[in-house]
Amino acid sequence: MTMLDEVMTAAAAAGGTAVVEAAGSDLWAWFRTRCARLVGRGDPDREGEALQRLDRTAAALASGEDEGQREWQREVQARAWRGEFAALLESVAAAEREELLAGIDALRTRAGGGETGGAVSGNTFHGPVAFQTGAHSTQDIRFGTAG
Repeated sequence: MTMLDEVMTAAAAAGGTAVVEAAGSDLWAWFRTRCARLVGRGDPDREGEALQRLDRTAAALASGEDEGQREWQREVQARAWRGEFAALLESVAAAEREELLAGIDALRTRAGGGETGGAVSGNTFHGPVAFQTGAHSTQDIRFGTAG
């Protein structure tokens, strides 16, 4: 396997995971539109088809009756989108591939709550509030008086 193959495989896997992570989240509307544009590559028909596939993915992910079924569905959908991204990357010229790799990385970063993700806006809070953003963030919460 060449280095380019490894990069494309990793990017395709990251894209598939990003779709699953974004589905059903507050980011879904943004993600869905951006992902469809990326997959559609400027073709309105392909973009529309991608939107329909994304909607079917979100519906499938929301349909599991128990955690086992939901986990299985996450794996199935991530694998399907990994294949979608891999086929897309293989179908374009090298110059366009770099643009696609950057687009997949942007989707992954946003879906994973990276530096551009996890934004909260338009909310009203009354009382104490704590936010946690970022991939794999941790927090230590202590109640009572300091000291």
